[in-house]
Amino acid sequence: MADYPTHILFSQHGLTDTNQTMRALAQRLAGVQMHVVAPNLGYVRTLWHMQPLLNTIEQAAQDAFRRYPDPPVRIVATSLGGVLWVELLSQHPEWWPRIESLVLLGAPIGGSDFARMVDPFGWGIGIAKHLGQNRRDLAEAIAATIPTLVVAGHTSGGRDGTVPIEATKLNHAHFVCLEGVTHPQLRHHPKVVQTIQDFWAQPRSPLPLVTSRIMQLIDQFRRVPGMTDTSTRYFAQATPVCTFVDGITLRTWRNPMGVDYLFIANAHGQCTYAGFVGWMHAAELRQALRQVQAS
Repeated sequence: MADYPTHILFSQHGLTDTNQTMRALAQRLAGVQMHVVAPNLGYVRTLWHMQPLLNTIEQAAQDAFRRYPDPPVRIVATSLGGVLWVELLSQHPEWWPRIESLVLLGAPIGGSDFARMVDPFGWGIGIAKHLGQNRRDLAEAIAATIPTLVVAGHTSGGRDGTVPIEATKLNHAHFVCLEGVTHPQLRHHPKVVQTIQDFWAQPRSPLPLVTSRIMQLIDQFRRVPGMTDTSTRYFAQATPVCTFVDGITLRTWRNPMGVDYLFIANAHGQCTYAGFVGWMHAAELRQALRQVQAS
């Protein structure tokens, strides 16, 4: 059939948005050969509960799969949209063989630090309850099978103005950081279009797991209850508490609200990780620091 698509392309918008910009992005990427599916979740609906949003995307996906049972699938999702697709794919592993690639644009897979600040106790304050959750284990299981591209923007302080770069990173995923690109611009910036096209231009495979002393430390501290990836903004104010023989340094800082920050610097003094815990989990952070220092 002449009008039968070569691919299905899902393009998903995020928080406080509609599908207009992400549909336009998909059309720039797809040309005339892909069938574009860009569900509109509703501007206000994205502020509240996750399940209705997941239901909308799931129904759109099932409809597309029934209509076109053969073409491979590409997914491009920004911010909350990326979180939703990670959640949905984790619920539907039977879809994975059809997924050719997953592209996450500024998606806080490790948990949004802003959301944790809005809902620090996990009481269920709107979508913040869901955006603050760490879904890195789910996403990395997906990225170990489905070729995944993570695109982050960077304006200052290790973030795109909204999401910390660190919260977007995943093992097994290809990673590109675009300097000067803000969080909203990840939906339409020409650099984003080119990055996705370059990723699609040649066959990709999940990247092997890279281990290093710094990656081991990051993984260890990420497992401290309440640890939230954040920006490097306060790195200069932090005090060194431990320096290893290879020059890696652990630094801490407490803000006036009693929030404890942890920074990991490489041998050149550059910050490679920033995270924080609230006062509820300060004891667990101190315990983790003692364990690392004793090891």
